[in-house]
Amino acid sequence: MILYLKEELGKLITEIKKLELKPVVLFLSVSIIVFSSMTLAAPSFYYDHFAKDRLGSRFYWFLVDGSIMFLVPVLIIKLIFKEKLSSYGLKLGDLKFGLITAGLFLAFMLPVVWIVSASKDFAMTYPQGGSVLRDNMGLFILYELSILVYMLGWEFLWRGYFLFGLKEKFGYYSVFIQMIPFFILHRGKPDLELFASIFAGLILGVQALRANSFIYAWILHWIVMLSIDSISIYRYSNNFYKLF
Repeated sequence: MILYLKEELGKLITEIKKLELKPVVLFLSVSIIVFSSMTLAAPSFYYDHFAKDRLGSRFYWFLVDGSIMFLVPVLIIKLIFKEKLSSYGLKLGDLKFGLITAGLFLAFMLPVVWIVSASKDFAMTYPQGGSVLRDNMGLFILYELSILVYMLGWEFLWRGYFLFGLKEKFGYYSVFIQMIPFFILHRGKPDLELFASIFAGLILGVQALRANSFIYAWILHWIVMLSIDSISIYRYSNNFYKLF
């Protein structure tokens, strides 16, 4: 038995030695970042250690989580990979392609948001910070800016660090690889949004690679979230749940 286990261990070590450092660091670091996101940066952590305040928990979530998802990959890129951030999509890239595709995506998504938000349950779900945002424009603006920080980290993690980091090894397969955790992390969202995240992950991944930048996915994702919150507030405040 001992001889058998020693032989198997030797085979495992041989295979481990064949692994390339960069993909291993990418997979492990993303797993650790997501773990931190789901524990230390979660609203539940805020509730347990600070206060039972819904809006405060969302500000904490967006700002802390966004910072973790952005700063940790930046440190790894600079200190371990010793590469430029621009190699991971932190640049404007193909401006023309980025703006055109972002515009087309928005032209499709905004009518979808309007239609989906006609559900009273959907309109009452957003903004996630709670009803106080419906009556306080100053708080609403700060809230949306915190989402902008969150989306910077979110998009850089998936459409920057993970996507561009894996591209060298896996080519366009990296689009599918980054889509899977992106989809899974939408668990708990309304069913339609969860299902749509599969295609959104693929589309945004392709756009980022082609534009050679994650910036457009970042701004695009934020505008969609802003529209969801704004339209939901409009519908709720006016009790308007019709399409027209």
